[in-house]
Amino acid sequence: QVQLVESGGGLVQALGSLRLSCAASGRTFNVMGWFRQAPGTDREFVAAITWRTYYADTVQGRFTISRDHAKNTVYLQMTSLKPEDTAVYYCAAGTVYSDTNHTGNYDYWGQGTQVTVST
Repeated sequence: QVQLVESGGGLVQALGSLRLSCAASGRTFNVMGWFRQAPGTDREFVAAITWRTYYADTVQGRFTISRDHAKNTVYLQMTSLKPEDTAVYYCAAGTVYSDTNHTGNYDYWGQGTQVTVST
């Protein structure tokens, strides 16, 4: 049974940092990504990793996605956080290398972890 379990969310002040983790079990995946969803908005792409990394323009230069294959875990290091980064962050996993920024490309999702950035 495939499971994605996120951890590392919380409350942080603006310009602070957080690291999210997503541990996958049951199988390995070609693509792993992070999305986020704020209240009243659609789920949006944040970052993805295959043999290279992909970032949304809004987080480029501030967030870093990485992967530990031995642990089957993907990380999202978030720095210089802004209040507009406040959202529930979801880990996602898929097998298709294309369209890494689209929710439809992913087959499995975690339960989400709340990130709140205060002013």
